[in-house]
Amino acid sequence: MKLSKTIFALTTLTLAFFLVACGSSGKKDAANKDATSSKTVKARSLEEIKKSGKLRIAVFSDKKPFGYVDNDGHYQGYDIYLGDQLAKDLGVKPEYVPVDAANRAEYLISNKVDITLANFTVTDERKKQVDFALPYMKVSLGVVSPKNAVITKPEQLEGKTLIITKGTTAETYFEKNYPKIKLQKYDQYSDAYQALLDGRGDAFSTDNTEVLAWALENKGFEVGITSLGDPDTIAPAVQKGNTELLNYINDEIKKLGQENFFHKAYEETLHPTYGDAAKADDLVVEGGEVN
Repeated sequence: MKLSKTIFALTTLTLAFFLVACGSSGKKDAANKDATSSKTVKARSLEEIKKSGKLRIAVFSDKKPFGYVDNDGHYQGYDIYLGDQLAKDLGVKPEYVPVDAANRAEYLISNKVDITLANFTVTDERKKQVDFALPYMKVSLGVVSPKNAVITKPEQLEGKTLIITKGTTAETYFEKNYPKIKLQKYDQYSDAYQALLDGRGDAFSTDNTEVLAWALENKGFEVGITSLGDPDTIAPAVQKGNTELLNYINDEIKKLGQENFFHKAYEETLHPTYGDAAKADDLVVEGGEVN
């Protein structure tokens, strides 16, 4: 009887040890998996891109007139105009991958795309994550709000709700400079604009180029603040250290600038929206040189 109890005790102890060990191993495996998922996956070389026949480009699918999907399911916009040309000159087809503002850098780091052209504003913080090519556009922040309660200065938003999109320069700017303003955050631009239309916030802030375009198409709204903060530039981005692809893009931007490419892109994609409300020279950067 004592022997049976001893065997039972040893068996129980062994099983408990086994379960603890498995649990510990499982936690280690999970931790290792998380660590692996956060590591950089090496970017493709130009030769690998050419062999695949496709240049994978991260763009917005809901940010008209810069990157959006039209009624026929085709990508259109100013960013797409450049993406098409970069792929064409490389001898491949563009493969557009929709992204949210918050995961533009992550898609490069994890090698889900080769280039990000999703209206990506150059900032010092983002330079730590990705490498930016030469700029092709100038931009600053703007704020759009209902005409019957138009916001003309940021201080008017203190104690009110400002709608922003996660991972944008607007989020960073207002968190740093206006902590008294309540921020209502969305992943998608389309959701943010819908929130403004529904009256869930008092105003919406993002690039002035975009809120201006949106206000022109949505009567009853006005861009009361047309320029906020320091002017920035928008540029293509590649995985950090991907010098080969970066050099290709820079050479392309310089070459295209000699052909007045970006003014042509403006006329094709942005002018139909802006009309006389904006001037190409105020937004476009030719050849990577900001004037």
